[in-house]
Amino acid sequence: MIYLFSATLFFSATLLFLVEPMVGKMILPLLGGTPAVWNTCLVFYQTVLLIGYSYAHFSTQWLGLRRQSLLHLGLMALPLLVLPVRISDGAVASLPSAGNPIPWLLQLLGATVGLPLLAVCTTAPLLQKWFSQTGHRQAHDAYFLYAASNAGSMAGLFGYVVLVEPNLPLWAQSRFWTAGYAVLLALTAACAWALWRFPGKEPEISELKPEQSEERNARPVTPGRRARWVVLAFVPSSLMVGVTTYLTTDVAPFPLFWVVPLALYLATFILVFAPRPVYASPWMGRVLCLPALVLTVSFIIEATHPPVVFVVLHLLMFVAAAFICHSELAKDRPASRHLTEFYLWMSVGGVLGGMFNALLAPMIFNSVLEYPLVMLLACAVAPRVGEQRGFNRWDLIWPAGLGLVTLALILAVQTMGAGPGRLSTLAIFAVPALVTYRFVLRPIRFSLCLAAVLMASVGYAGTYSRVLSAGRNFFGVLRVTEDGTGRFRQLVHGNTLHGRQHLDPAHAGEPLLYYHRHGPAGQAFALFNSVAHSLPPRVGVIGLGAGALAAYAQPGQSWDFYEIDPAVERIARDPRFFTFMSKCPASQLRVVLGDARLKLQSAPDKHYGMFVLDAFSSDSIPIHLLTREALRLYCAKLADGGILAFHVSNRRLDLKPIVATLAIDAGLTGYDWQDFAISDEDRRDGKEVSEWIVLSRRSDLRQQFQRYPKWQPLPAAGGILWTDDFSNLLMALRWR
Repeated sequence: MIYLFSATLFFSATLLFLVEPMVGKMILPLLGGTPAVWNTCLVFYQTVLLIGYSYAHFSTQWLGLRRQSLLHLGLMALPLLVLPVRISDGAVASLPSAGNPIPWLLQLLGATVGLPLLAVCTTAPLLQKWFSQTGHRQAHDAYFLYAASNAGSMAGLFGYVVLVEPNLPLWAQSRFWTAGYAVLLALTAACAWALWRFPGKEPEISELKPEQSEERNARPVTPGRRARWVVLAFVPSSLMVGVTTYLTTDVAPFPLFWVVPLALYLATFILVFAPRPVYASPWMGRVLCLPALVLTVSFIIEATHPPVVFVVLHLLMFVAAAFICHSELAKDRPASRHLTEFYLWMSVGGVLGGMFNALLAPMIFNSVLEYPLVMLLACAVAPRVGEQRGFNRWDLIWPAGLGLVTLALILAVQTMGAGPGRLSTLAIFAVPALVTYRFVLRPIRFSLCLAAVLMASVGYAGTYSRVLSAGRNFFGVLRVTEDGTGRFRQLVHGNTLHGRQHLDPAHAGEPLLYYHRHGPAGQAFALFNSVAHSLPPRVGVIGLGAGALAAYAQPGQSWDFYEIDPAVERIARDPRFFTFMSKCPASQLRVVLGDARLKLQSAPDKHYGMFVLDAFSSDSIPIHLLTREALRLYCAKLADGGILAFHVSNRRLDLKPIVATLAIDAGLTGYDWQDFAISDEDRRDGKEVSEWIVLSRRSDLRQQFQRYPKWQPLPAAGGILWTDDFSNLLMALRWR
């Protein structure tokens, strides 16, 4: 019997963690590939999980297990009416081109996968409750089955990334998942039969053997105990979303990175709910507090290099916090008669954590401030080591004094004219950090001291010196800043520069960064201008940024920018920040808001003489803009002999082989320029490294590029073709 229940729980969790990334991959292309899509999906999944756990708790209380098992089998049969999972054309057409897309996304998720997800997510608490009411000798403590469920979650998560996504298109994934769901229905029916065939009753505390009657079972389930469960579940849930958003936006912009925090989150659950549990040791609090201290200071000074070191520190902090919180939850789990209620309150904490990060924080913070705040909360709930006194007045006096000292140091160093750098950072934060770590054995005082340092940092100028404007929406955090030299104004998304302009009016019209006239962007437009007499005088650009490419416009031309983020357009059009748009010499300049793939379909065929792909979510190009279907759309809107220019600069992905394969499939000739050798003079002039690819069907393209020796032909051998149904980021990852 135990093998049947374990296998069913394992299989159910595997299906759950196969359908979540599958649906996310279906939806991501519609919203520009932003990390907020996954975060919103995660909140939806957690909410459905809460609904499922509520159903499991109340239905077993009201109906009894026999009648409830019949009801559950009926519920599990309902999703067969809506499977396989797919997104309808009508749902895509209803996507709003402006405003917050979260309501639309939640509605889409509910209509697409809500019912199957609800049926699957009820399995974990329900089958454990069923098992606890059988006559099996281990029925008194069914929590060990939770480890099988989490192991299945891990198998589904890595199975999707390693096996499913690289080998199956989306339509096949959906069909196989439907078949798997039918198998789960059969396994659940077998578990129900076992419940009916081998009934038992939950033993009273007095009937248990001494080793089975633990202190936690005897304590009543009070409101305070329930609140503790909620807080302990809230912290790792919020941190999981926070660390994923922060890493994929600022440290290692790689769309698949969300797999790692989620896997670590599940691993800690597996360890603490195993038949022989492994709990966090008392010294784990130090493992949490030390990286939390370093990361809070790095958050203030916006340090992200070297990326490997910071990725390790972030994950170490997260896994320590999750391990501590989940250990405390497992130690405090009640008797099996309260099993479904325990999971219900855990689910409440998980949902609140996800909602705080994905829904509430973007409305109240202009940066990813929720991440360090919950990091401090994690340090505060860590168990105390040794005999420490409770809260006293010194737990407030020390943080207050330390905050004032930190603020005084910031003002003193910046008054002396010291810009951001190692020495100034050391002068400001070394003493506050050392004083804070002195209280590592007192979690409350440590957390409050660190919070005081964070609050005092509002006076710190930071890496980008003066911040002129900061805002946050569904698509991320945008800031307009002036650099430390006072020569440039910059548009920053996360820690990636998306635009730069000279503050000197004499040079304000020059495109900088990746769009410099002495780089591949400048030569791509020089090529277009040399053949423009035979092409329509219209240019289309996916991605606006600060509008720097508009500096290449010529009188008499018409330019269309396709931009998904309304905040980017507001900034680019505001002459207080950037003037590329307001001073563009083109006869017509317009911005089309919404996803480029959807909006471009309404443009006339053969409309553009040149088309530019310059879309980024932080440092990563949305995958759906680099597929066979996307290239076919670009080519349909491009005039015969027109020029396609792709900006493929990327810190983590090598996209040249991907584009080369697409070019071969479409019958295009392509050239690539990796402009990585930047002189000091170029850097002082505002130029940055970049990589661009130019594609065309022009018969004279090779002859044209003979004038530009830095351009190299794309590889002639094709690789694996990316389509809307199939793409694999692992094959494009830079491993060096």
